[in-house]
Amino acid sequence: MSLPEEDLTCPICHEIFSDPVVLSCSHSFCRRCQERCWDARLRECPVCRKKTSKSSHFPNLALKNICEAVVSRREVEAVEERLMCPLHREKYKLFCLEDKEPICVVCQCSKAHKDHKCSPVEEAATDCKDKLNESLKSLQDKLDKLKMIHRASADMFKHIKEQAVETRRLIRGQFEQLRQMLNREEEARLAAVKREEEEKMANMNDKMKELSAEVLSLAESVGDVRQLLKEDDMVLLKKFKDHKDRNTTLGSDYMCGALLDVTNHVSNLKYRVWEKMLEHIDYTPVTLDPNTAHPCLILSDDLTSCHYSDRMNCCPDNPERFHISAEVVGAAALGSGSHRWVVQTGSNRDWLLGVVSSSIPRNSEVNARPENGFWTLCFRDGQVKAMTSPPTPLEVSRVPERIKVHVDYDKGTVMFWDDDDDDSPLHVYEQTFSQTLLPYFYTQSSHPLRILPERVLVTKLRQ
Repeated sequence: MSLPEEDLTCPICHEIFSDPVVLSCSHSFCRRCQERCWDARLRECPVCRKKTSKSSHFPNLALKNICEAVVSRREVEAVEERLMCPLHREKYKLFCLEDKEPICVVCQCSKAHKDHKCSPVEEAATDCKDKLNESLKSLQDKLDKLKMIHRASADMFKHIKEQAVETRRLIRGQFEQLRQMLNREEEARLAAVKREEEEKMANMNDKMKELSAEVLSLAESVGDVRQLLKEDDMVLLKKFKDHKDRNTTLGSDYMCGALLDVTNHVSNLKYRVWEKMLEHIDYTPVTLDPNTAHPCLILSDDLTSCHYSDRMNCCPDNPERFHISAEVVGAAALGSGSHRWVVQTGSNRDWLLGVVSSSIPRNSEVNARPENGFWTLCFRDGQVKAMTSPPTPLEVSRVPERIKVHVDYDKGTVMFWDDDDDDSPLHVYEQTFSQTLLPYFYTQSSHPLRILPERVLVTKLRQ
């Protein structure tokens, strides 16, 4: 015997009875609905308001069995409905490979799918699962890489703060050495560091927020794909055409220029301050860029010398930094004109000096040759060599302790001299340059390479 659906509906929740109980007044309710009503008011029937005791309601097993049968029948009908074509009331047996949707045999003969390629639903489900698994792997790989970049960004955020602290120390130290520092000049430069620190930290904070949002977005995509994979085949096939892989731009290029421009605040600081005071000061024509230094290189506070250490510095893995060997480049790019500087090698017995193209890779090992963008002089194993292809040993009467590098960008020459013997150059490169150049330094010695200062006379032109 079938009962009308209203006789199977709880008067409280208006849904099919779930675990029904009957009160002494013969009214039935879901057990949870009845208990919730009794928690909120006196124990009385929600329909007829007849008072009753807590022990006066009993399971309505007959009603429970009927309701469970109705629910079960509905579930079966719902499953069957999902497997049926709504247009032709035929069971789905094929999957249209062009429209990416399940169809029945009548649909296959219709105009909509007549010339389309189809496959059995079982084969199509297997193929779709394989593609979804590939998509899941791709999304997971992107998510893992993005999380790694996010962690690197957090390290860089911390390093920017440390750089700001160290830069302040360097600025104060140089101002103290000058003795006659101007308070206004010092405060102006400290404020510049503070502004750049806040700007760089704010920019990095924004990037970290973007990364966090992208991580959450990718995580949601991974969750969606995993949820789709849990669905039965027919639901999966229906939803498969709506699935699209996320395009996520990964990589570390977005971090370029994120660090503090220490050189702008520290490089030749004493010269720039004392220039206003019309005094003689030491000027270093080339300074080192700490954001490019390999972690094993130790740079001096004034950025004019470097030496090798077995103990690596704690520094971020930013794109500008050399990652493979103990290298560092100068801060200023050489794009035109004539440039010269002297490097004191002293007791250092393992070095390369010269210039390199600004585009040389920082995260892979490259032979120091002109065809790779290197124009350098090398001292190793007791021999001085020009790093041509192949290297050219140089005849020298003694090991030079000061090397002068002279670059004429417009003429396309790079010359090396023994600064204590100017009679003839040690070696001359001739090259037509197409990119800006950077002063280049390499060493694996604990003895420093030091860029020597020049004496500069500051005068005022009389009109």
